Amino acid sequence: MVFRLFSKLRAEKQAAQAEEDERLDLALDQLRLIAGVEFDGDLAKEEIWWRDHFLWLKDIGYQLRSRYAPGWVPSWQGTDKNWVACEDSFWLPTAQVISAIRTSDGAHVILKRIQPSRHPHEIEISRFVASEPLRSQRENHCVAVLDVLDVPNDPDEAILILPLLRDFNDPPFETIGEIIDFVVQVCEGLQFMHKHNIAHRDCMNLNIMMDPSRMFLEPYHPCAPHKRFDMKGRVKFLSRTESSPRYLFIDFGISRRYDSLEGGAPLEPPILGGYKNVPEFQLSLEPQNPFPTDVWYLGYMLQQELLHVYRGLGFLEPLVSQMVQSDPAMRPTMDEVVSRFAPTYNALSPWRLRSRAVQKEEWILVALLRSFVHWMRTIRYVWRGFPAIPSRVM
Repeated sequence: MVFRLFSKLRAEKQAAQAEEDERLDLALDQLRLIAGVEFDGDLAKEEIWWRDHFLWLKDIGYQLRSRYAPGWVPSWQGTDKNWVACEDSFWLPTAQVISAIRTSDGAHVILKRIQPSRHPHEIEISRFVASEPLRSQRENHCVAVLDVLDVPNDPDEAILILPLLRDFNDPPFETIGEIIDFVVQVCEGLQFMHKHNIAHRDCMNLNIMMDPSRMFLEPYHPCAPHKRFDMKGRVKFLSRTESSPRYLFIDFGISRRYDSLEGGAPLEPPILGGYKNVPEFQLSLEPQNPFPTDVWYLGYMLQQELLHVYRGLGFLEPLVSQMVQSDPAMRPTMDEVVSRFAPTYNALSPWRLRSRAVQKEEWILVALLRSFVHWMRTIRYVWRGFPAIPSRVM
């Protein structure tokens, strides 16, 4: 009976994986067509800037992929290869960022092109949160900028060198404890920024990522994160319970840092980030205190990405409801958010924390099969001493 259950689960998993790969290929085709990249291998218009700076970046220690080399000839031209499957046909969704290898140590990094005239505070804030002693503090969940490059012959172009990160929910969470670990980290991360008078102003889902260095056993391709870097097979990774990843805030392009708040709350003109439905921006264009808006952003992210996706998170709903109140004055501060959430998750039993994170759209039979496998794996985690909340020693 057990063997049949495992066989059925494995077959369903393989079928689901094949369907996922097919969807990915279709999405890549559509993305390339939308971007105007023809089947003859032309670069998109936005990619040409990187090609023009390929040799300079190589000289200073950053190797871009072969796609951006001057005189690049697509590897599929003159062959019967499927161009969608070739490594040099891939690119990141936005040409503002690009992947590279730092030749000094082989590290995979991201290069972000910015214009200081449009985002005058991004470099200063990025350097501030990456400086000591802030950089070493556990509560600091801001991405650490590795370097800042001034582009030759263009005073209004700069490049931030950042570590290669991954979507915070890829792969999906497996346990309630893993979800709590994520919530604790992002709450204390925003609390840390507010403590140091930094308002992020766009802390939505795309600006919260995961450091994959502990979780992934081999490099993955930045443009196809489910594939190995050499595109030969799927990338292998540990669970969050085994690897205890860190979650990080990125993109300080519209963030602000204030020298002091002793003169009262700062006021900033409304600016629409990733979420366009901020309540205080709907009724007035008057300047607003950005700190309560940050609280709304984070609460709305938790609502959309967790409460609307996973079952069994009722313990999180009261706090999120407080964070997304329409009246900014009624929202808790991040200090209050952190202090209110701690007794909530501390009251959950270890087995509740280790229970499986079930997605709301999951088919009931698949859920039963996955639950069986989950508890077999959980017994192994308990025996090996992994805590139920990965980054917290219970």
